[in-house]
Amino acid sequence: MREHGGRRTRGNGRRGQAERDAITVEIGYALCSAAFAAAVAFGAVAGPALLFAPPGTAETVLVRGGGVLAAVLFAVRTVSVLVRFRRESQPSQPGRTSPDS
Repeated sequence: MREHGGRRTRGNGRRGQAERDAITVEIGYALCSAAFAAAVAFGAVAGPALLFAPPGTAETVLVRGGGVLAAVLFAVRTVSVLVRFRRESQPSQPGRTSPDS
């Protein structure tokens, strides 16, 4: 394997099957955990408005605020998981491979 743009690749420039599988699992984890966190945040903010039907303006503010918070949280969680995965998968020192490779 050789270094190519900060990523380990096989001699022909392609990723190995195990590396592709790890990336796929990490993307799935990032999306699922982000969706869960966004749903919890939306429920916490917009839930009271949906359960108790406050006056029109309060309901609108809570539901829209919950939607915005959920969208932002989804994006932040997804990016943070994928950035952490990329950082951990790179060798710790330039030109050297990690001990488990």
